[in-house]
Amino acid sequence: MAKIILTHEVTGLGAPGDVVEVKDGYARNYLIPRSLATPWTKGAEKDITAIRKARKAREIATLDDAKAVRDSLQSKPVVVTAKAGESGRLFGAVTTAEIADAVKASGAPSIDKRKVEIGQPIKALGEYKVSVRLHADVAATVTVKVVAG
Repeated sequence: MAKIILTHEVTGLGAPGDVVEVKDGYARNYLIPRSLATPWTKGAEKDITAIRKARKAREIATLDDAKAVRDSLQSKPVVVTAKAGESGRLFGAVTTAEIADAVKASGAPSIDKRKVEIGQPIKALGEYKVSVRLHADVAATVTVKVVAG
């Protein structure tokens, strides 16, 4: 087992700044090469406090604020324009960054692209449901409407 410090949120494992133990191969072959984690050392305690401080600044402060943001996100669909062929298939796929930008453009509070979870890749025109984690206890289901642009 390898002890690591998460630098980004990993679903099912933890949040940035958490110290977790994972199997050696998972840490060496997946988490560390993708910059999702760093190896744990005694000197890394300073890094942990810096990571937690940055996370605290980005995250929504209270549960009530998160619920208010959730209600505003769920109230109206978010429109994403993408290039599409005649059959309605997209050239590529809609990314989490495009969804986060569309949320911000719609007038809702800005969200972090890493908090957006797409179940299936969005590769065609239409309406899709996307989950956005706003707080540890609050997630919003956002309707994303993909239109040709």
